[in-house]
Amino acid sequence: MKLLIKNGRLLSPYQQIDHTFDILIVEGVIEKIARRIDIKDARVLDASRYIVAPGFIDMHTHLREPGKEDAETIETGARAAAAGGFTQIACMPNTNPVNDHIGITNYILGKAKAEACITVHPIAAISMQLKGEQITEMNDLKEAGAVAFSDDGNCISNTLLMRQALEYAKMFDVPIIDHCEDKILSNGGCMNEGYYASIMGLRGIPCESEEVMIARDIALARLTKGCIHIAHVSSKESVNLIRAAKKHGIKITAEVTPHHFTLTDEFVYKSSYDPNTKMNPPLRSKEDIKELLAGIKDGTIDTIATDHAPHKIEDKMIEYDKAAFGIIGLETALPLCITYLVQTKIIDLNRLVEMLSVNPAKIFRLPVPVIEEGKPANLTVFGMTQKNTIKVQSSFSKSRNTPFDGWSFKGKIILTMANGKIAFDAE
Repeated sequence: MKLLIKNGRLLSPYQQIDHTFDILIVEGVIEKIARRIDIKDARVLDASRYIVAPGFIDMHTHLREPGKEDAETIETGARAAAAGGFTQIACMPNTNPVNDHIGITNYILGKAKAEACITVHPIAAISMQLKGEQITEMNDLKEAGAVAFSDDGNCISNTLLMRQALEYAKMFDVPIIDHCEDKILSNGGCMNEGYYASIMGLRGIPCESEEVMIARDIALARLTKGCIHIAHVSSKESVNLIRAAKKHGIKITAEVTPHHFTLTDEFVYKSSYDPNTKMNPPLRSKEDIKELLAGIKDGTIDTIATDHAPHKIEDKMIEYDKAAFGIIGLETALPLCITYLVQTKIIDLNRLVEMLSVNPAKIFRLPVPVIEEGKPANLTVFGMTQKNTIKVQSSFSKSRNTPFDGWSFKGKIILTMANGKIAFDAE
Protein backbone atom coordinates (compact mmCIF):
# COMPACT_ATOMS: atom_id res chain seq x y z
CA MET A 1 0.00 0.00 0.00
CA LYS A 2 1.19 3.48 -0.87
CA LEU A 3 -0.44 6.55 0.64
CA LEU A 4 0.53 10.09 -0.27
CA ILE A 5 -0.68 12.78 2.12
CA LYS A 6 -0.51 15.98 0.08
CA ASN A 7 -0.10 19.54 1.36
CA GLY A 8 -0.87 18.80 4.99
CA ARG A 9 0.17 21.09 7.81
CA LEU A 10 2.66 18.86 9.61
CA LEU A 11 2.51 19.87 13.27
CA SER A 12 4.90 18.03 15.58
CA PRO A 13 5.71 20.03 18.75
CA TYR A 14 8.42 17.67 19.98
CA GLN A 15 10.27 17.99 16.67
CA GLN A 16 9.47 21.72 16.48
CA ILE A 17 7.90 21.27 13.05
CA ASP A 18 5.02 23.39 11.78
CA HIS A 19 5.16 23.52 7.98
CA THR A 20 3.29 22.28 4.92
CA PHE A 21 4.65 18.98 3.62
CA ASP A 22 3.81 15.97 1.49
CA ILE A 23 4.23 12.63 3.28
CA LEU A 24 4.70 9.38 1.40
CA ILE A 25 3.88 6.20 3.32
CA VAL A 26 4.84 2.86 1.76
CA GLU A 27 3.75 -0.40 3.39
CA GLY A 28 3.12 1.45 6.63
CA VAL A 29 6.51 3.15 6.84
CA ILE A 30 7.10 6.85 6.23
CA GLU A 31 9.36 6.77 3.19
CA LYS A 32 9.65 10.47 2.41
CA ILE A 33 8.68 13.88 3.78
CA ALA A 34 9.20 16.76 1.39
CA ARG A 35 7.73 20.03 0.16
CA ARG A 36 6.52 18.24 -2.95
CA ILE A 37 6.25 14.58 -3.81
CA ASP A 38 4.85 13.33 -7.10
CA ILE A 39 4.02 9.65 -7.52
CA LYS A 40 1.50 7.93 -9.76
CA ASP A 41 0.69 4.61 -8.10
CA ALA A 42 -0.40 5.81 -4.67
CA ARG A 43 -3.65 6.74 -2.99
CA VAL A 44 -3.62 10.50 -2.58
CA LEU A 45 -5.17 12.25 0.42
CA ASP A 46 -5.56 15.97 -0.18
CA ALA A 47 -4.70 17.36 3.24
CA SER A 48 -4.53 21.01 2.22
CA ARG A 49 -7.23 21.83 4.78
CA TYR A 50 -5.98 19.43 7.43
CA ILE A 51 -3.46 19.06 10.23
CA VAL A 52 -1.12 16.06 10.30
CA ALA A 53 -0.01 15.39 13.89
CA PRO A 54 1.75 12.61 15.79
CA GLY A 55 -0.81 10.08 17.03
CA PHE A 56 -2.76 11.03 20.14
CA ILE A 57 -2.44 9.13 23.43
CA ASP A 58 -5.30 8.81 25.92
CA MET A 59 -3.95 8.02 29.35
CA HIS A 60 -7.31 7.33 31.01
CA THR A 61 -9.61 4.82 29.26
CA HIS A 62 -11.93 2.14 30.58
CA LEU A 63 -12.17 -0.85 28.25
CA ARG A 64 -14.26 -3.08 30.60
CA GLU A 65 -12.65 -6.28 29.34
CA PRO A 66 -12.34 -8.69 31.04
CA GLY A 67 -15.67 -8.91 32.84
CA LYS A 68 -18.03 -6.36 31.33
CA GLU A 69 -17.80 -7.06 27.62
CA ASP A 70 -21.45 -6.08 27.18
CA ALA A 71 -20.43 -2.45 27.82
CA GLU A 72 -17.11 -2.40 25.93
CA THR A 73 -14.36 -4.67 24.70
CA ILE A 74 -10.73 -4.11 23.91
CA GLU A 75 -11.62 -4.33 20.23
CA THR A 76 -14.54 -1.87 20.28
CA GLY A 77 -12.81 0.54 22.64
CA ALA A 78 -9.76 0.58 20.37
CA ARG A 79 -11.95 1.28 17.34
CA ALA A 80 -13.62 4.18 19.17
CA ALA A 81 -10.19 5.48 20.13
CA ALA A 82 -8.97 5.33 16.53
CA ALA A 83 -12.08 7.22 15.41
CA GLY A 84 -11.10 9.86 17.96
CA GLY A 85 -7.56 10.16 16.60
CA PHE A 86 -5.86 8.09 19.31
CA THR A 87 -3.12 5.68 18.30
CA GLN A 88 -2.39 4.63 21.89
CA ILE A 89 -4.58 4.31 24.97
CA ALA A 90 -3.95 3.25 28.55
CA CYS A 91 -6.69 1.20 30.18
CA MET A 92 -7.62 1.37 33.85
CA PRO A 93 -7.49 -1.76 36.06
CA ASN A 94 -11.08 -1.81 37.35
CA THR A 95 -11.99 -4.88 35.32
CA ASN A 96 -13.42 -8.15 36.60
CA PRO A 97 -11.13 -9.72 37.59
CA VAL A 98 -9.07 -6.68 38.55
CA ASN A 99 -5.77 -6.14 36.77
CA ASP A 100 -3.78 -6.79 39.94
CA HIS A 101 -1.62 -9.70 38.73
CA ILE A 102 0.36 -10.51 35.63
CA GLY A 103 -2.21 -12.99 34.32
CA ILE A 104 -4.69 -10.19 33.67
CA THR A 105 -1.99 -7.85 32.33
CA ASN A 106 -0.90 -10.55 29.89
CA TYR A 107 -4.52 -11.23 28.94
CA ILE A 108 -5.12 -7.55 28.10
CA LEU A 109 -1.92 -7.33 26.07
CA GLY A 110 -2.70 -10.57 24.25
CA LYS A 111 -6.24 -9.50 23.36
CA ALA A 112 -4.99 -6.10 22.27
CA LYS A 113 -2.35 -7.63 20.01
CA ALA A 114 -4.92 -9.93 18.43
CA GLU A 115 -7.92 -7.61 18.17
CA ALA A 116 -7.09 -3.93 18.74
CA CYS A 117 -6.36 -1.63 15.80
CA ILE A 118 -4.17 0.60 17.99
CA THR A 119 -1.71 0.12 20.86
CA VAL A 120 -3.20 -0.62 24.29
CA HIS A 121 -1.16 -0.09 27.46
CA PRO A 122 -2.42 -1.67 30.71
CA ILE A 123 -2.49 0.33 33.93
CA ALA A 124 -2.21 -2.07 36.86
CA ALA A 125 -3.81 -1.80 40.28
CA ILE A 126 -1.95 -0.31 43.22
CA SER A 127 -3.68 -2.62 45.70
CA MET A 128 -5.07 -6.13 45.49
CA GLN A 129 -8.71 -6.12 44.38
CA LEU A 130 -8.61 -2.30 44.57
CA LYS A 131 -9.32 -2.59 48.29
CA GLY A 132 -6.51 -0.31 49.46
CA GLU A 133 -5.20 -2.90 51.92
CA GLN A 134 -2.35 -4.88 50.31
CA ILE A 135 -0.01 -3.55 47.67
CA THR A 136 0.32 -5.49 44.41
CA GLU A 137 3.49 -7.09 43.05
CA MET A 138 4.37 -3.89 41.27
CA ASN A 139 7.70 -5.03 39.90
CA ASP A 140 6.17 -8.11 38.25
CA LEU A 141 3.33 -6.02 36.79
CA LYS A 142 5.76 -3.43 35.47
CA GLU A 143 7.86 -6.18 33.86
CA ALA A 144 4.69 -7.64 32.31
CA GLY A 145 3.89 -4.33 30.62
CA ALA A 146 2.04 -2.03 33.02
CA VAL A 147 2.86 1.62 32.28
CA ALA A 148 1.44 3.02 35.53
CA PHE A 149 -0.42 2.08 38.69
CA SER A 150 -3.81 3.25 39.89
CA ASP A 151 -6.76 2.09 41.96
CA ASP A 152 -8.86 4.27 39.65
CA GLY A 153 -12.18 5.19 41.30
CA ASN A 154 -11.06 3.72 44.61
CA CYS A 155 -8.84 6.44 46.02
CA ILE A 156 -6.17 5.01 48.33
CA SER A 157 -7.36 6.21 51.75
CA ASN A 158 -4.54 4.43 53.58
CA THR A 159 -1.82 7.07 53.62
CA LEU A 160 0.94 4.62 54.54
CA LEU A 161 0.04 2.36 51.62
CA MET A 162 0.06 5.35 49.28
CA ARG A 163 3.48 6.32 50.56
CA GLN A 164 4.74 2.80 49.89
CA ALA A 165 3.22 2.82 46.41
CA LEU A 166 5.01 6.06 45.55
CA GLU A 167 8.29 4.70 46.88
CA TYR A 168 8.01 1.49 44.86
CA ALA A 169 6.88 3.31 41.73
CA LYS A 170 9.90 5.60 42.04
CA MET A 171 12.16 2.54 41.99
CA PHE A 172 10.47 1.30 38.80
CA ASP A 173 10.27 4.78 37.23
CA VAL A 174 6.51 4.73 36.65
CA PRO A 175 3.82 7.15 37.81
CA ILE A 176 1.10 6.59 40.37
CA ILE A 177 -2.26 7.82 39.08
CA ASP A 178 -4.73 8.84 41.75
CA HIS A 179 -8.46 9.45 41.58
CA CYS A 180 -8.46 11.94 44.44
CA GLU A 181 -11.61 11.59 46.50
CA ASP A 182 -12.24 11.38 50.21
CA LYS A 183 -15.22 9.04 49.99
CA ILE A 184 -16.28 9.68 53.55
CA LEU A 185 -16.57 13.36 52.69
CA SER A 186 -18.30 12.56 49.39
CA ASN A 187 -20.81 10.59 51.46
CA GLY A 188 -22.60 8.92 48.57
CA GLY A 189 -23.13 12.14 46.63
CA CYS A 190 -23.99 12.14 42.95
CA MET A 191 -23.39 15.73 41.72
CA ASN A 192 -21.52 18.87 42.71
CA GLU A 193 -22.47 20.18 46.13
CA GLY A 194 -24.02 23.60 45.77
CA TYR A 195 -27.09 25.53 44.69
CA TYR A 196 -28.20 23.18 41.91
CA ALA A 197 -27.83 20.04 44.01
CA SER A 198 -29.97 21.71 46.66
CA ILE A 199 -32.82 22.68 44.36
CA MET A 200 -32.73 19.29 42.65
CA GLY A 201 -32.84 17.45 45.96
CA LEU A 202 -29.67 15.47 45.21
CA ARG A 203 -26.84 14.72 47.61
CA GLY A 204 -23.78 16.74 46.69
CA ILE A 205 -20.06 15.97 46.46
CA PRO A 206 -18.03 18.93 47.74
CA CYS A 207 -14.90 20.10 45.93
CA GLU A 208 -13.05 19.57 49.18
CA SER A 209 -13.40 15.79 48.84
CA GLU A 210 -11.00 16.08 45.88
CA GLU A 211 -8.82 18.83 47.28
CA VAL A 212 -7.94 17.23 50.61
CA MET A 213 -6.64 14.12 48.85
CA ILE A 214 -4.65 16.16 46.34
CA ALA A 215 -3.06 18.02 49.26
CA ARG A 216 -2.18 14.70 50.88
CA ASP A 217 -0.73 13.31 47.64
CA ILE A 218 1.38 16.42 47.18
CA ALA A 219 2.79 15.98 50.69
CA LEU A 220 3.57 12.32 50.00
CA ALA A 221 5.18 13.11 46.65
CA ARG A 222 7.36 15.66 48.41
CA LEU A 223 8.28 13.10 51.09
CA THR A 224 9.05 10.24 48.72
CA LYS A 225 10.18 12.24 45.69
CA GLY A 226 7.94 9.91 43.72
CA CYS A 227 5.83 10.84 40.69
CA ILE A 228 2.13 11.43 41.26
CA HIS A 229 -0.36 12.03 38.47
CA ILE A 230 -3.73 13.52 39.40
CA ALA A 231 -6.61 12.15 37.34
CA HIS A 232 -9.54 14.25 36.05
CA VAL A 233 -8.95 17.48 38.02
CA SER A 234 -12.28 19.27 38.48
CA SER A 235 -12.06 22.11 41.00
CA LYS A 236 -10.57 25.57 41.21
CA GLU A 237 -8.59 24.93 44.38
CA SER A 238 -7.27 21.63 43.00
CA VAL A 239 -5.64 23.58 40.17
CA ASN A 240 -4.18 26.06 42.65
CA LEU A 241 -2.74 23.24 44.78
CA ILE A 242 -1.11 21.58 41.76
CA ARG A 243 0.24 24.91 40.48
CA ALA A 244 1.85 25.64 43.86
CA ALA A 245 3.30 22.12 44.09
CA LYS A 246 4.94 22.47 40.68
CA LYS A 247 6.49 25.77 41.71
CA HIS A 248 8.08 23.95 44.65
CA GLY A 249 9.59 21.30 42.39
CA ILE A 250 7.31 18.44 43.42
CA LYS A 251 6.98 15.70 40.80
CA ILE A 252 3.32 16.09 39.99
CA THR A 253 1.39 16.02 36.73
CA ALA A 254 -2.32 16.38 36.08
CA GLU A 255 -5.03 15.78 33.51
CA VAL A 256 -8.42 17.31 32.82
CA THR A 257 -11.25 15.84 30.78
CA PRO A 258 -13.15 17.66 28.02
CA HIS A 259 -16.46 17.33 29.86
CA HIS A 260 -15.04 19.00 32.96
CA PHE A 261 -13.90 22.10 31.08
CA THR A 262 -17.12 22.41 29.07
CA LEU A 263 -20.10 21.50 31.27
CA THR A 264 -21.23 22.74 34.69
CA ASP A 265 -23.59 21.61 37.43
CA GLU A 266 -26.09 24.08 36.00
CA PHE A 267 -26.18 21.86 32.90
CA VAL A 268 -27.21 18.93 35.13
CA TYR A 269 -30.17 21.01 36.24
CA LYS A 270 -31.08 22.14 32.72
CA SER A 271 -30.83 18.57 31.40
CA SER A 272 -33.64 17.51 33.74
CA TYR A 273 -31.79 14.81 35.63
CA ASP A 274 -30.18 13.28 32.53
CA PRO A 275 -27.99 10.45 33.94
CA ASN A 276 -25.51 11.12 31.13
CA THR A 277 -24.48 14.22 33.09
CA LYS A 278 -23.47 12.08 36.06
CA MET A 279 -19.74 11.53 36.40
CA ASN A 280 -17.16 11.34 39.16
CA PRO A 281 -15.75 13.84 39.91
CA PRO A 282 -18.99 15.66 39.14
CA LEU A 283 -19.48 18.61 36.84
CA ARG A 284 -18.52 21.65 38.89
CA SER A 285 -19.28 25.39 38.76
CA LYS A 286 -18.44 28.11 36.25
CA GLU A 287 -15.73 29.36 38.60
CA ASP A 288 -14.14 25.93 38.63
CA ILE A 289 -14.17 25.75 34.82
CA LYS A 290 -12.56 29.18 34.66
CA GLU A 291 -9.61 27.95 36.71
CA LEU A 292 -9.37 24.66 34.80
CA LEU A 293 -8.99 26.68 31.62
CA ALA A 294 -6.38 28.89 33.29
CA GLY A 295 -4.50 25.76 34.35
CA ILE A 296 -4.58 24.42 30.81
CA LYS A 297 -3.32 27.73 29.49
CA ASP A 298 -0.42 28.20 31.93
CA GLY A 299 0.77 24.59 31.88
CA THR A 300 -0.44 23.55 35.32
CA ILE A 301 -2.55 20.90 33.58
CA ASP A 302 -0.32 18.64 31.50
CA THR A 303 -2.71 16.51 29.47
CA ILE A 304 -6.23 16.13 28.18
CA ALA A 305 -7.62 12.66 29.00
CA THR A 306 -11.04 11.28 28.16
CA ASP A 307 -11.91 9.07 31.17
CA HIS A 308 -13.89 7.09 28.58
CA ALA A 309 -16.36 5.19 30.78
CA PRO A 310 -18.80 3.04 28.81
CA HIS A 311 -21.91 1.63 30.50
CA LYS A 312 -24.87 -0.46 29.45
CA ILE A 313 -28.05 1.54 28.96
CA GLU A 314 -29.75 -0.16 31.93
CA ASP A 315 -26.92 1.04 34.20
CA LYS A 316 -27.34 4.66 33.10
CA MET A 317 -30.96 5.29 32.21
CA ILE A 318 -32.36 4.93 35.71
CA GLU A 319 -32.89 7.29 38.66
CA TYR A 320 -30.10 9.85 38.78
CA ASP A 321 -28.76 8.91 42.20
CA LYS A 322 -28.67 5.21 41.26
CA ALA A 323 -27.12 5.58 37.80
CA ALA A 324 -23.50 4.63 37.12
CA PHE A 325 -20.90 7.37 36.99
CA GLY A 326 -19.20 8.25 33.71
CA ILE A 327 -19.59 8.91 29.98
CA ILE A 328 -17.92 7.78 26.78
CA GLY A 329 -15.42 10.30 25.48
CA LEU A 330 -12.90 8.97 22.97
CA GLU A 331 -14.74 10.15 19.86
CA THR A 332 -15.79 13.55 21.23
CA ALA A 333 -12.45 14.63 22.72
CA LEU A 334 -10.92 16.41 19.74
CA PRO A 335 -14.07 18.35 18.70
CA LEU A 336 -14.53 19.57 22.27
CA CYS A 337 -10.87 20.60 22.49
CA ILE A 338 -10.95 22.42 19.14
CA THR A 339 -14.21 24.20 19.93
CA TYR A 340 -13.64 25.13 23.57
CA LEU A 341 -9.85 25.51 23.75
CA VAL A 342 -8.40 26.42 20.35
CA GLN A 343 -11.20 28.46 18.79
CA THR A 344 -11.60 30.40 22.05
CA LYS A 345 -7.82 31.05 22.04
CA ILE A 346 -7.27 29.47 25.45
CA ILE A 347 -4.38 27.58 23.82
CA ASP A 348 -3.01 27.29 20.31
CA LEU A 349 -2.99 24.17 18.19
CA ASN A 350 0.65 23.42 18.98
CA ARG A 351 -0.13 23.30 22.69
CA LEU A 352 -3.17 21.09 22.11
CA VAL A 353 -1.13 18.52 20.18
CA GLU A 354 1.48 18.65 22.93
CA MET A 355 -1.21 17.87 25.54
CA LEU A 356 -2.73 15.06 23.49
CA SER A 357 0.46 13.45 22.23
CA VAL A 358 3.79 14.56 23.69
CA ASN A 359 2.97 14.95 27.38
CA PRO A 360 1.13 11.62 27.89
CA ALA A 361 4.13 9.82 26.38
CA LYS A 362 6.51 11.63 28.71
CA ILE A 363 4.40 10.85 31.78
CA PHE A 364 4.28 7.15 30.86
CA ARG A 365 7.98 7.08 29.88
CA LEU A 366 7.01 5.98 26.38
CA PRO A 367 8.77 7.06 23.19
CA VAL A 368 7.42 10.48 22.22
CA PRO A 369 5.40 10.18 18.99
CA VAL A 370 7.14 11.73 15.99
CA ILE A 371 6.57 11.82 12.24
CA GLU A 372 9.89 10.90 10.73
CA GLU A 373 11.27 9.16 7.66
CA GLY A 374 12.02 5.49 8.23
CA LYS A 375 9.54 5.10 11.08
CA PRO A 376 6.15 3.35 11.03
CA ALA A 377 3.29 5.78 10.51
CA ASN A 378 1.66 6.72 13.82
CA LEU A 379 -0.25 9.84 12.96
CA THR A 380 -3.57 11.62 13.13
CA VAL A 381 -5.00 13.74 10.33
CA PHE A 382 -7.76 16.11 11.39
CA GLY A 383 -9.61 19.19 10.24
CA MET A 384 -10.14 22.36 12.21
CA THR A 385 -13.11 24.00 10.51
CA GLN A 386 -15.35 21.14 9.46
CA LYS A 387 -18.73 20.96 11.21
CA ASN A 388 -18.98 17.78 13.24
CA THR A 389 -22.37 16.73 14.59
CA ILE A 390 -22.13 14.02 17.23
CA LYS A 391 -24.34 11.04 16.40
CA VAL A 392 -24.07 8.56 19.23
CA GLN A 393 -25.73 5.77 17.25
CA SER A 394 -22.79 5.93 14.86
CA SER A 395 -20.25 5.56 17.67
CA PHE A 396 -17.76 2.71 17.49
CA SER A 397 -18.14 2.16 21.23
CA LYS A 398 -20.59 -0.50 22.38
CA SER A 399 -22.09 2.03 24.81
CA ARG A 400 -24.10 5.18 24.14
CA ASN A 401 -23.78 7.18 27.36
CA THR A 402 -22.90 10.73 26.31
CA PRO A 403 -24.59 14.08 26.95
CA PHE A 404 -23.25 15.42 23.62
CA ASP A 405 -25.51 13.46 21.27
CA GLY A 406 -26.76 15.84 18.58
CA TRP A 407 -24.34 18.63 19.49
CA SER A 408 -22.34 20.25 16.69
CA PHE A 409 -18.70 21.20 17.03
CA LYS A 410 -15.74 22.15 14.87
CA GLY A 411 -12.95 19.66 14.42
CA LYS A 412 -13.07 16.25 12.74
CA ILE A 413 -10.79 13.23 12.53
CA ILE A 414 -10.01 12.35 8.93
CA LEU A 415 -7.45 9.55 9.23
CA THR A 416 -5.73 7.65 12.02
CA MET A 417 -2.70 5.46 11.34
CA ALA A 418 -1.35 3.25 14.12
CA ASN A 419 1.75 1.09 13.79
CA GLY A 420 1.75 1.65 10.03
CA LYS A 421 -1.84 0.56 9.49
CA ILE A 422 -4.97 2.59 8.84
CA ALA A 423 -7.03 2.33 12.04
CA PHE A 424 -9.69 4.85 11.03
CA ASP A 425 -10.53 6.41 7.68
CA ALA A 426 -13.32 8.96 7.31
CA GLU A 427 -12.99 9.18 3.52
